[in-house]
Amino acid sequence: MLKKLSLSVVSAVAVLALTGTPATATAARTRSASADPLEPGPFHRRLDPLVGTWKATKYNYLLGGDGKPVVSRDITVKTRWIAKTGGRFLEEEAEGVLGGHPYYRLGILGFSTIDRRYEWTTFDSVTPTAMTYRGPALAKAGNVLSLPGTFTDPGVLGPEYAGKTIPMRTVITIRSDDRHTFDLYFTPPGRPERLVDRVVYTRKTT
Repeated sequence: MLKKLSLSVVSAVAVLALTGTPATATAARTRSASADPLEPGPFHRRLDPLVGTWKATKYNYLLGGDGKPVVSRDITVKTRWIAKTGGRFLEEEAEGVLGGHPYYRLGILGFSTIDRRYEWTTFDSVTPTAMTYRGPALAKAGNVLSLPGTFTDPGVLGPEYAGKTIPMRTVITIRSDDRHTFDLYFTPPGRPERLVDRVVYTRKTT
């Protein structure tokens, strides 16, 4: 009798373990989905304020002289999540005039859930190479993204640096839903880090 009762209890426990109640099964699926390292998460959501159409004011210190930047207030930026990537990457497209010449830049910004870092790559009408940045591994999302990288200088810092590897860093500061900044720094060999470009984004209203 006891043996039969024990077998019945074991069978019932096994069935419950396999099926569970509807609420338990739903909760388990929710936890599993939210923990999927391949899916966009809170680090991606931290970038949501960057989405939209922006008026960009660009201060370029490389084109200027005596520490004074060339300022362009004629740049429009459109930023969107790329749906076909599953919402994993932002596309930023900027067009306008810089230093009296047409200016264009395409940027791709995302968060690697494998490396736990933000990654940023740009292609523009001024620099003859892709500019690629890889941030440090992060434990939590914040309002300031500091992304280092290197590039081969084509001579923008002066003929003495042409062909040399230059450390660089982009700092993205999300100040509010309607305003953010991108600061670009270069560190020439033997010299301190210097700000070479600042872009202030203000959301355009319809």
